[in-house]
Amino acid sequence: MAGLPEEVMFLEARGEFKEAGEAIRRILNTRSERLPSLLKERLEWELERIERIKRDYPFNREKAFNLLKDHIPDLSQEDFEKWIKNGFIERKIIDGEEKFFANFIPNLFRDCKEASKRRIKKVDETVVKSRELLHKHIDEVVMKAEKTGLSLLEPVKNRVVFEIKVKPGMVPEGEIVRVWMPFPKKDYIQPEVKLVSANPKPFIVAPEESPQRTIYFEAEAKEDEELVFRAEYEYTVYAFYRDINPDKVTPYEKNDFYDKYTSEELPHIAFTPYLRKLADEIVKGETNPYFKAWRIYKWITYNVRYALVREYSTFECISEYVARNLRGDCGFQALLFITLCRISGVPARWQSGWYLNPIKPGMHDWAQFYIEPYGWLYVDPSFGGAMKNNEKYHRFYFGNIDHFRLICNTDISSDFHPPKRYYRSDTVDNQRGEVEYSKGNLYYDKWSYKLEVVSHEKVTG
Repeated sequence: MAGLPEEVMFLEARGEFKEAGEAIRRILNTRSERLPSLLKERLEWELERIERIKRDYPFNREKAFNLLKDHIPDLSQEDFEKWIKNGFIERKIIDGEEKFFANFIPNLFRDCKEASKRRIKKVDETVVKSRELLHKHIDEVVMKAEKTGLSLLEPVKNRVVFEIKVKPGMVPEGEIVRVWMPFPKKDYIQPEVKLVSANPKPFIVAPEESPQRTIYFEAEAKEDEELVFRAEYEYTVYAFYRDINPDKVTPYEKNDFYDKYTSEELPHIAFTPYLRKLADEIVKGETNPYFKAWRIYKWITYNVRYALVREYSTFECISEYVARNLRGDCGFQALLFITLCRISGVPARWQSGWYLNPIKPGMHDWAQFYIEPYGWLYVDPSFGGAMKNNEKYHRFYFGNIDHFRLICNTDISSDFHPPKRYYRSDTVDNQRGEVEYSKGNLYYDKWSYKLEVVSHEKVTG
């Protein structure tokens, strides 16, 4: 991706987004014939990126203060200002207005002990129960793996309904709305996938080998009528646990496979000078690929704090951002792990979809790394980081994975089938889906998505 002209960078850094947009349009209009194609594409994208960033900062100070006061009744303006100055409350000055990040409250409670202690404790029973279910599951997987020597354990069959609803009036009547919904891929731990039903018809299920697999729909927009797209499917998924003997790890064969999974994937898996130095510092001369990956995992889980972030499409290089700011969500941590592994000569790749704990499912990203002769192993840095104070669970998420997974993606930023014409709402991942029509992309504010776990049953026999 091309960098921005200095004039535009300066204006954006000052939060002068309106003037930055005007500068971009002026450059596009007056220098069009002289602009390299890459720079022209970047400037055109930047106009969209600016609007997306602005959407992620929806609250003024009064609104943000009152939202936080719902959680901390005795909140004072002095408290609020102090937490802003200490970097616990994320805000931007946008076109002269103080605007606050949409998810500043959960990030504040994760980062600031003082705020967390003063918070009205509203116990979310679904969070407690889902965590208990996960811990019980990990205990059972480890016990059975050690007893039987099996690597695939505790299979479950899930039935899922995924819906996308396009709001009335978002598209002119008669226009064709195109929808790409995430759809499960076959994987070593997810060997069986079956479509039960889908509407409207006809639809297209992307080929199995698609890195970001989808089911595609079309429908004609009607005046003042909501459009509903629905897919129901079943799939079987296993937990994975493998006891690795590091002494048996062998050197890699340098071939196309190795080259693919130790290469950059710009802009987010980038071998920048800083990331190269960081990888060298973490690995510190280690030659065993398994221990290299372990050191990288351990460094991320102990040094990177979990935080909700802006939309992925608004970041220029995610791995660099995480390494510089030492914060990021599950996908950010997974991308940093992949990048540092690849720089260190350890093949690594992306996986994502949903964490399908039936009590509280949610979108989730993780990673894999490859060692000989064991093959692909699973790693979940964000789950591992959340459990770093429990050695058993922390180690479990290095090499192993639970069965609460729905795998739809094995790469980032991949082309859809059929191809999408316009910028995606998420240019990196695909967990919610994508929607467009003849005039452009439909962003998240124009439609909604929902995943429902219809059934979650253990497979016996």
